Amino acid sequence: MPTSRLWAVDVHGCVYSLSTAGQQWERCHDAQMAFKRVTAAQQCCWGIACDNKIYLNVHASDVHIRFQEETYENQRWNPVDGFSERLLPSDRWQWSDVTGLHHQPPSHFQLPSSSWEWEGDWYVDENFEGEPTEKEGWTYSVDFPAFYTKDKKWNSCVRRRRWLRHRRYKAMDSWAEIPSQKTSLPDPFSDISCGGWEITEEPRGLLSLWAVSLQGKVWYREGIHHHNPEGSTWQDITLPGEVIQISCGPGDLVWAVLWEGQMIVREGVSRDNPRGTDIRSLFSLDSVIGIVFFLSGSSWSMVDSPDPDVAVMHVAVGVNVVWALTKDNKVWFRRGVNPHNPRGSGWISMVGEMLMINVGLNDQVWAIGSEDRAVYFRQGVTASELSGKTWKAIAVLRDGDRPHSSASSQQSAGCYFSESHPPSGVESDTEKTEEVKIDTPKGPIPKVTSDSFISQLVSDRDPVCAVDPQEESIPEEGDKSLDVVQTVDPQWSNVDLEVPLDNVDTCSLSSLPALAMEDPYGEDGHPLWAWVSGGGCSVDSHSQLNWFHSTMNTSLLAQSVQSLSLSFTSAQMATWRKQIFEQLGERTKREVDEFRHYEQAVEQCVWVKKGTMQWWRDLKPHKWVDVHFALEQFSGPEGNKDGILFVYYNNYEEKKYLHAFINEVTILVPVFNDAKHTFAIYTPERIQKRWPIRVAAATEEEMHDWLALLSASCCDARGIRGPPSKQAIWSITCKGDIFVSEPTPSLEAMPYPTPCDQMFWRQIGGHLRVVESNSVGIVWGIGYDHTAWVNGGGTEHGYTQTDVKSVYIYENQRWNPVTGYTNRGLPTDRYMWSDASGLHERTKTSTKPPSPQWAWVSEWAIDYGVSGGTDREGWQYAADFPAWYHGYKTMKDFVRRRRWARKCKLTTTGPWQEVPPIQLSDVSIMPCGPDNDVIPVWAISDKGDVLCRLGVTALTPAGTSWLHVGTDQPFKSISIGAARQLWAIARDGSAFFRGSVFPQTPAGECWYHIPSPTKQKLKQVSVGRTSVFVVDDNGHLWYRKGLTPSYPQGSSWEYVSNNVRKVTVGPFDQVWIIADKVQGSHSLSRGTVCHRLGIHPLEPKGQSWDYGIGGGWDHISVRGNTMEPPHFCLSALAEPRVTSFPS
Repeated sequence: MPTSRLWAVDVHGCVYSLSTAGQQWERCHDAQMAFKRVTAAQQCCWGIACDNKIYLNVHASDVHIRFQEETYENQRWNPVDGFSERLLPSDRWQWSDVTGLHHQPPSHFQLPSSSWEWEGDWYVDENFEGEPTEKEGWTYSVDFPAFYTKDKKWNSCVRRRRWLRHRRYKAMDSWAEIPSQKTSLPDPFSDISCGGWEITEEPRGLLSLWAVSLQGKVWYREGIHHHNPEGSTWQDITLPGEVIQISCGPGDLVWAVLWEGQMIVREGVSRDNPRGTDIRSLFSLDSVIGIVFFLSGSSWSMVDSPDPDVAVMHVAVGVNVVWALTKDNKVWFRRGVNPHNPRGSGWISMVGEMLMINVGLNDQVWAIGSEDRAVYFRQGVTASELSGKTWKAIAVLRDGDRPHSSASSQQSAGCYFSESHPPSGVESDTEKTEEVKIDTPKGPIPKVTSDSFISQLVSDRDPVCAVDPQEESIPEEGDKSLDVVQTVDPQWSNVDLEVPLDNVDTCSLSSLPALAMEDPYGEDGHPLWAWVSGGGCSVDSHSQLNWFHSTMNTSLLAQSVQSLSLSFTSAQMATWRKQIFEQLGERTKREVDEFRHYEQAVEQCVWVKKGTMQWWRDLKPHKWVDVHFALEQFSGPEGNKDGILFVYYNNYEEKKYLHAFINEVTILVPVFNDAKHTFAIYTPERIQKRWPIRVAAATEEEMHDWLALLSASCCDARGIRGPPSKQAIWSITCKGDIFVSEPTPSLEAMPYPTPCDQMFWRQIGGHLRVVESNSVGIVWGIGYDHTAWVNGGGTEHGYTQTDVKSVYIYENQRWNPVTGYTNRGLPTDRYMWSDASGLHERTKTSTKPPSPQWAWVSEWAIDYGVSGGTDREGWQYAADFPAWYHGYKTMKDFVRRRRWARKCKLTTTGPWQEVPPIQLSDVSIMPCGPDNDVIPVWAISDKGDVLCRLGVTALTPAGTSWLHVGTDQPFKSISIGAARQLWAIARDGSAFFRGSVFPQTPAGECWYHIPSPTKQKLKQVSVGRTSVFVVDDNGHLWYRKGLTPSYPQGSSWEYVSNNVRKVTVGPFDQVWIIADKVQGSHSLSRGTVCHRLGIHPLEPKGQSWDYGIGGGWDHISVRGNTMEPPHFCLSALAEPRVTSFPS
């Protein structure tokens, strides 16, 4: 799991973060400012400083936050001047947006704030729809607005070109003030909460930010997304009362605390309306006789305090949880909360007393103790037990702190001492451990509010201060009045700070900073915290954290102190502490000096490989540039290997570089073309953007050398050796390259699986069109020439494999009354020699094999096997381009086409052995079964015959012979499930189920026709353990409902999603697909691996999609993945939500 951070604010207003892989609080080093509270997300952190202004800290990354500004320059042609800036009065502006309705000259574009900077000046976009323009980026048309082309024609009367300029967010890893709003400026803020990143799936990076002003108003920040982290404007939210605190979860939960101590819940928060719904009609109920009411047209519902006699002071929400604190510091958990019932059903009292509480990622809970001001983590929070089990204190130091309170240091010096003992943590909600009581003098602990206290600390640190006669004095040590400690409770604050004092005078609260500066620790030796935020901390109940070890040492230390019955004064403590530090320093110096002349037992081995390559620029203008390419690989003391990949380039005479850690590289993809020998490097971030690092070598041999080296380095960094495992996930690109990924149990974990963009894929030798696997380790493949292959083990070399594919071009003609059908078409027609779409010209002489690895093995010939049939000369007829084609001529057919084919051959090596003699178009293996048992294998021949392979076992994966199974019509897809359920799709688009497929009758008995979805023709099927999914010709994914052991045919089809090319269902009903189109940062990505999330017995068709590697992928198989995911409770899952791909 990648590292993330927990954020916290101490009582002095300093902001710290704690890494999940670290053991020390790290301070945010920035300008001298103090904060009251922070709210974090994974990519940023928001905070309210003591000036009541909001600041933003965006985490730095290798990918800059960039925003593209664009404007269009428009011109019209006239007979005198030609194309000029003189436009007609009815025309658009000379400088406008893409619609022409808004005037936007380049000089009107300003930076949103001082946190942005321009990357360069305005430049002309010289690309039009992926192709370069001819002259200075102009595109031409007949008039405004109309269809534009890059070529100037005789009737082109207007033209335009696009100007671009990029601005970059530069305030990374620093606190940047959010610019003030010019109109309707909000009041100073007192509370803030961010969330909402799970409401929307596309585009990524959207956030919801809610804030509370000092006067109790609630504001919502509009326009926060990845390319605009600051947002745009503040929007006032109508309220039923004055609010003092608000909490926003990652999903659609928004709760707030009213002045009176009640809570309100925001209704109607959704993807299209992240602010919630405003009710136009007025509806209310008396608060005395009813709980829920709506006022002033605002969609808020009210929830009473858990204790009628004690008001609520703090609330925290997650995805499916709500926690609250009452003013007596008691903790409460709200049961029954889910997206469809944000109010929940009732309160449960929890053990512990806290000052504030926060819910982070994965519904994990963080809090600050009311007695010791330590940060606590709620252990045992899972999807099945959202309330958790016990509180555990985080016992790590801050950077720069003196480790004088660590038990290990004290024990090493031979002394055991303690000023006070922290209250023992709560072990369980039902069982309490005995507290270890230590008779140690303890100073008074006055309670002051977080904001007022921090304001005093940073506003004026003058030790001389006036004493307010109305202000309550602090009792001296030993005074009996210590039993009753009064609090100062300002009207808008809801969290109290306790600061331990020792021998303090009664001057005023301004004396507290001086005491705190002398010793940064509390009496129990840990920092004093005022606020914590876990919104950016990705942990769960299984995370291995190194934050709690010191707590055990502290407990042992306290027990030792109790057994010795020692009591020490502050003077003795200071003296002994100084002596211990001196002794430790002398011992460390002595040990280092004595062994300084010895060589290191284990040295770190580092080596670098450099070369000169070409790189496809990430920035505009996109073009190939010469770069220096370097791989730095190193091995650690424990033998673990890692490395960094560097690309050094020049940008406007400035030397720059980009890098990628080898352990973050997810896949290396060769890209063959005639001009360059290129390959693409993907990382999780670049998979999300669909924009890899693309480099080109000078020769094909050099490219293969780099690919082999990088692939070996990636495998070494992940500890991957040998051939793929039996559970491996297999995939194939549209070029026929084979890739495998080793799954982990968390890949299918519920409800938080590993994102599939983090999967590592390595290439396997060979060339295939289809691959199928199972958990026994049997892997079959089918080439482009329909040859069947079986995996004989290994990854690269072993057997020679050949593949043959056909390259197609189309000859197009149009009819005219004089000459009949001719190759002279209309100006708007397609090319007379083109590809299937007609958009690209393809002639016999210009068309080349797919890559240099392929070689022609035949000449061009007319292809008569086209869908729809042909006449004797191979022609197909239609009314116009493009339309439905048929193999005969009618009176309304004015165009015709015919397809030409030419075969090319590829010879390579891989772990594949040929399975003769029948050519196949599809194959399916039963996903799981005993290793020593016969495994059913079914296939479809290239002619549509159904075949059953006999004698397939783990020792003989190729089997012995084929058994033909009769059908009434040719088939095109087949799949067998984990329980021997056999489904198939006929070429006419109908579905069939094969009955009585048992070990005794491996071929079954008869076919049962299954009606297809209404007006749909099916093309592919995949069967899992208890589910059946099919894909139709329109790219729709369907799920078969009503499948039972007694009625395996099911009852009906249920729509799941669109934009699906292929589907594969695993042995545990995992669903993965190849999506046809996925939006990337620059363009649509075709052929993307996607994982269906939220699949469980109560929701077998899942809830949403997770996007993985792509585009250019054509096939995937998860049929062998029998990795058991962690167990979960179905009742903890939210109600299902079906997410479809964009059309």
